[in-house]
Amino acid sequence: MAYEKVYAMRFAQIYPLLVNKAVKKGRTPEEVDQVISWLTGYSVEQIAQAADSTVSYGDFFRQAPRINPNSSKITGVVCGVRVESIEDPLMRQIRYLDKLVDELAKGRPMDKILRNSP
Repeated sequence: MAYEKVYAMRFAQIYPLLVNKAVKKGRTPEEVDQVISWLTGYSVEQIAQAADSTVSYGDFFRQAPRINPNSSKITGVVCGVRVESIEDPLMRQIRYLDKLVDELAKGRPMDKILRNSP
């Protein structure tokens, strides 16, 4: 499978990249944690533990307490691919997180990022 390399990467390698992307654009690490928590159901403490562990990126998503049912509302393009058209559910979840962090870095309001109803 073409995605195995991504799945095998450690969450501890990816997490700082996600935070740095947002922080460079004036957002906070806490906002990144809020986005991750919304998508996966992990608490902030659980995210911090995963960032200090050897858990793979794939397992981080496989073991997620609860993928948010509103995640299906996440649409758009990441790395030239429409996230809603990704067939592999695990890769789609990973790309959902990429898309959410992109939106955060672009300054989108948090209520819109988290797909909250008006």
